[in-house]
Amino acid sequence: MRVLGIDIGGSAIKGAPVDTATGRHLAGRFRIETPLQLSPVEMAEAAGMIGAHFRWRGPVGIGFPGVVHGGTILTSANLDKKFIGCDAQELFSKALGRPVAITNDAAAAGLAEMKFGAGRRFAGKALMLTLGTGIGSVLFFRGALFPCELGHLQMDGRDAERRVSAAARRRKGLTWKQWGRRLSLYVGTLEDLFWPELIIIGGGVSAKHDRFFKYITTRARLVPAEFLNEAGIVGAALWAEQERRS
Repeated sequence: MRVLGIDIGGSAIKGAPVDTATGRHLAGRFRIETPLQLSPVEMAEAAGMIGAHFRWRGPVGIGFPGVVHGGTILTSANLDKKFIGCDAQELFSKALGRPVAITNDAAAAGLAEMKFGAGRRFAGKALMLTLGTGIGSVLFFRGALFPCELGHLQMDGRDAERRVSAAARRRKGLTWKQWGRRLSLYVGTLEDLFWPELIIIGGGVSAKHDRFFKYITTRARLVPAEFLNEAGIVGAALWAEQERRS
């Protein structure tokens, strides 16, 4: 199936048509920077621009950085708070003029990595973290997906993502060693809670994993995401395919 995958992040919204049989983009991704917080209507308009760019007439999958129940958004830590309680499925479907399936962005990224990337053919317990503006998280066990919000666990009295996200590293001017050790403490806490066998680190920063992985101590096997920062687009498309078949 060919599906338009759209990944909404804290600093940009990007999308590309995806072949869900292979996980490959069918065209170069289209990215719209969002340096200012967009309202739900403005973000939907940006998604509509992505659809228009590709002249898209097929199904659409969207990954959103927050808790999503059905098509309704329940949390919005790093975007406009007006998203909370928003029927995003209806809003984005109207803007794109196409049926839309929406899910958590980390869950989408995890789908891509488990089917085509670092977790393919792995049937045990896997934890994936996406490090960007915030921290996305998702657990897998024998193929079953469980979206989490582990970035909001408390660390030194604050949400962990305020301490160990990729944005926090830049904001605080931390060296890779300083950040890696801080990240190691956080990952160690998650290991004690969930005992994963595989930990996948995603987000754009995963392309530089050689700079900070050496400072992270884990029991589980630690690997970088193979899709890097593109997993969200592919996974959003996979989610839309699953929803159409269910």
